[in-house]
Amino acid sequence: MDDPLRIDADVAIPLAEIEMRASRSSGPGGQHANVTASRIEAVFDVNSSAALGEDQKRRISRRLGPRVTAVAQDARSQARNRELALARLQAKLAAALKRPKPRRATKPGRAAKERRLSAKRRASERKRLRQRPADD
Repeated sequence: MDDPLRIDADVAIPLAEIEMRASRSSGPGGQHANVTASRIEAVFDVNSSAALGEDQKRRISRRLGPRVTAVAQDARSQARNRELALARLQAKLAAALKRPKPRRATKPGRAAKERRLSAKRRASERKRLRQRPADD
């Protein structure tokens, strides 16, 4: 499986840049005597990557930090957890690289203005009715 990890249409990270660590999975083991290291941790060092441009490195580091980690221990097999960890890492990096849509300034509509003003009138009337009556 030497295919690069495809982040989006423009970015693909070689698997050689992703460090894979295996360890014992947490949780109850039951009577499983042959203990396996099925928990997989995929670690990607953003700053040392050759696949990313400087702008992409800056964006990912600002949102996720200099080292991005994804952990999987859902499945019993190490191979399946490896696939899950890589998919989670891919999703994190894709979300970090996505540019937010610029906000377009809008004005409140006529109905919204009228609702606001009528609410202010009701509040004013309520407070006026709470006052002590004037002495004549």
